[in-house]
Amino acid sequence: MIFETIISSVNSQGEVHVAPFGIQRQGDRVIISPYKPSLTLTNMLASQHAVMNLTDDVRVFAGALTNRQAWQLLPADTIAGFRLANSLAHEELKLVEVHDDAVRPQLCMQVLHKAQHQAFAGFNRAQAAVIELAVLASRLPRLTQDKVLTEMQYLQIAMDKTAGEREWQAWGWLSEKIENYYAAQTGQNLA
Repeated sequence: MIFETIISSVNSQGEVHVAPFGIQRQGDRVIISPYKPSLTLTNMLASQHAVMNLTDDVRVFAGALTNRQAWQLLPADTIAGFRLANSLAHEELKLVEVHDDAVRPQLCMQVLHKAQHQAFAGFNRAQAAVIELAVLASRLPRLTQDKVLTEMQYLQIAMDKTAGEREWQAWGWLSEKIENYYAAQTGQNLA
């Protein structure tokens, strides 16, 4: 099972990188498999730490993929890192094992510290649609345009029925990213 999270990592200059990541849990470990090359991979290998943030604000997922900072950060509690200020919970992680791969190495992380900040009220369908669109937007070079646009059209149904202001803002950012990507590929606008 894959859980959609936000990973914050720090480079050697102390600069924070925030990125959405699907993670797996194996017992008391968190498995993160970033594609090569990736700033998260570089940062985690160098610092040996990261913070896994759990949030229901889908603007963070969309903002990280579209270069819009939709979050504030606070220092982590036990490691040299940062967590999302508005996270529901966060876990501070230490790298304990690396399974290298030419495309997606597996980073096995030990949970050093957990903190709960807010109650989870549950996702609505629009939040799930935005997260799914974020996954598609992160893989545009690997997917066909037809697949992306067909899935986007289906996800639009949940948006129309259940989206609030935050979900519409995130959807707009991701839609613009997708439209700009295909416009650059074909030289024509999708709208």
